[in-house]
Amino acid sequence: MKKKYLELMSKALGAYTDGHITEYFERVKAEGLSEHGFPRLTVNLGVLISHGYRTELEPLFIKMMDFCCREIPRVKAANDFSVREIVFCIMELERLGKFSSDIERWKRDLALIEPHKCYDKYAKKADQVIGNWALFSALSEFARKKLIGCDSDEFIELQIENQLGRLDSNGMYRDNIKHYAHQPIIYDLVPRYLFCILMHFGYDGPYRERIDKVLKEAALMTLKMQSVTGEVAFGGRSNQFVHNEGLLATIFEYEANRYAREGDLKLAGRFKAAIARAMEMTEYWLSKEPIRHVKNRFPTETKYGCEKYAYFDKYMITTASHIFSAFMICDDSIGSTEFDDSPSDLVTSDHFHKLFLRAGGYSLEFDTNADPHYDSSGLGRVHRYGAPSAICMSLPCADDPNYKVDSEEKYRASLCPGKISDGEIFFACDSDEPIKIISHGHGDHDAYAILGYAEGLTGEYRVSADGVAINITGEGTVIHMLPIFSFDGKRETEISESNGVIEVSYLGWVCRYKSNGEIRETNIVAKNRSGYYKIFFAESEGELELEIEIIPKD
Repeated sequence: MKKKYLELMSKALGAYTDGHITEYFERVKAEGLSEHGFPRLTVNLGVLISHGYRTELEPLFIKMMDFCCREIPRVKAANDFSVREIVFCIMELERLGKFSSDIERWKRDLALIEPHKCYDKYAKKADQVIGNWALFSALSEFARKKLIGCDSDEFIELQIENQLGRLDSNGMYRDNIKHYAHQPIIYDLVPRYLFCILMHFGYDGPYRERIDKVLKEAALMTLKMQSVTGEVAFGGRSNQFVHNEGLLATIFEYEANRYAREGDLKLAGRFKAAIARAMEMTEYWLSKEPIRHVKNRFPTETKYGCEKYAYFDKYMITTASHIFSAFMICDDSIGSTEFDDSPSDLVTSDHFHKLFLRAGGYSLEFDTNADPHYDSSGLGRVHRYGAPSAICMSLPCADDPNYKVDSEEKYRASLCPGKISDGEIFFACDSDEPIKIISHGHGDHDAYAILGYAEGLTGEYRVSADGVAINITGEGTVIHMLPIFSFDGKRETEISESNGVIEVSYLGWVCRYKSNGEIRETNIVAKNRSGYYKIFFAESEGELELEIEIIPKD
């Protein structure tokens, strides 16, 4: 797997031509170091050069590294992120016996760092409300201590104590501390990813046992939250970027090592199989031409699907950075098993408000109380292994997204039920009332859930190798929203509808929707990070049945 990690890092770096890298360096020298994108590019270039990739850029890399190590102690430029990456690059170069004369110079520069002056954000007391930057600062300072022997224990332990206070009952990290709900999935994974690196490199402070327990519990949940396609769960900001699965790989490498040490090679192998599935998805996107850093095919310059902070130069190279973290932790002596596709069900805490079902090569994700700036409540993901993730739905559509789409007209959409009363249409995703999870479970071949919606609606869901079966009941005319994927930014899907059946053909696969009710197309188009969806409605009196299956195209 280490070889595969290097190949994927090289693919990510391949998005930056020699000219792009040179131009980027000239711009940073002229404008000054202001954020961590450039140091991150420098680090990954150095690691790859040391392994035989892009070796023609070795003289430029030395100059870039000189610049970063000289400037970081002088200016606040998101050094919280950069210092640990610079250090881990140096450690890898030392391991390989590369750049020995230069490394001593870089170490001398890094020794000049004063934590309280270098890092942008860190906790000054244990109960201070501060985001995950404090944990980045802790790991950066821990890495620097490991490299040059500085005395930073007090600073490191305070940051860790502060950040451990942000965990929910399952060990998942609450980023949005001022809001009970609406915790973003990626910002749960990032702190645990940082804790994994901290522990792997030998953290032995007063919080070691607590961190280890948290990582163990949360990772077993994350294993069930991962889609059959290998992808991170949807939910909140910074989602649907190509770098997301590198977080999973790092966390799962740490857990594979844990269980191998404990002698549970079967569970260790499950984590290894999950890593392989995650990297399969990463490679899928890195193989697209031109490479994009977000999971769609819209031109990069449109920034479609991106938050303001999620620009190409920072987030494209982040893919390589996260994979390098997995590379450092990876033990190739641990064997992989088959991906665990057995039926499962999982509910998170109300902070994350998610329900996951998996069976028969399918995985489903529900949001029961969605953040309206990113998602919509209801069934927001239906994936089948092997099929394009977006062919049914990878994430819901928000009507006020905090990421860019290409029109002012937006529409809240998920696979959710509703009803028609006095000519007015109500959908559950428009309600402020959270969806109730009445029951959930799994059998030998399927997984199921029963959900209670506003306006007296009940939804029964079952997933198996035959696909997804949905039964909606309520008084009067029952309706179900069907967002039908139509455009990925480059290619339109083929959509046909007749006799209560809708078929979507896309990249060699067909997603088929069948209903016992009347199906009608609307003029509504909803949008999310994946692309465009044409909205259809299925409706019936009192009870509505719906089946969804994703199959290879004949």
